[in-house]
Amino acid sequence: MKHISKVFDRFEDRVRGALSHYPLVYAFLGGVGIVSFWRGVWESSDMLRIAPPVSLVGGLLLMMASGILVTEFLGNRIIISGLKGEKKLEEKTIKEIEEEERFTDELKRRLDGIEALLRKKSDSL
Repeated sequence: MKHISKVFDRFEDRVRGALSHYPLVYAFLGGVGIVSFWRGVWESSDMLRIAPPVSLVGGLLLMMASGILVTEFLGNRIIISGLKGEKKLEEKTIKEIEEEERFTDELKRRLDGIEALLRKKSDSL
C-alpha cells in the first residue's frame, strides 16, 4: 500500500509541476475534476435511493466530524481574524489598510535580509 501511495504522490508532483506553467488549463481541468466527482456522488446517491434529508444530515455529520464544515464555509482567515478581534476589510479605513501594507512590506524586507544572510553564510561553508 505504501508503494502505491508513493507512486501516486510522485505522479501528482509531476502533473502539478507541468500544469503550473499553464494556469488556465490547470484551473479548467481542476474544475472538470471537481464537477465530475460531485456528479458521481450525486448520481450514486440517486442510485442508492438515499433520501435528500438523509443525504443532508449525513453530509453535515461527515463535515462536522472531519472539521471541514467551518473551514469550508467560513475559511481559516475569517476564523483567525475573528479570534484576533480584527475588523473586516470593508470596515477598515484606508489608513489602516496602508499601515498593514507597510507592516507586511517591512516584514518581507526583513525576511529577504535574513534569507540573504543565510545564503551568504551557506556559500562560505
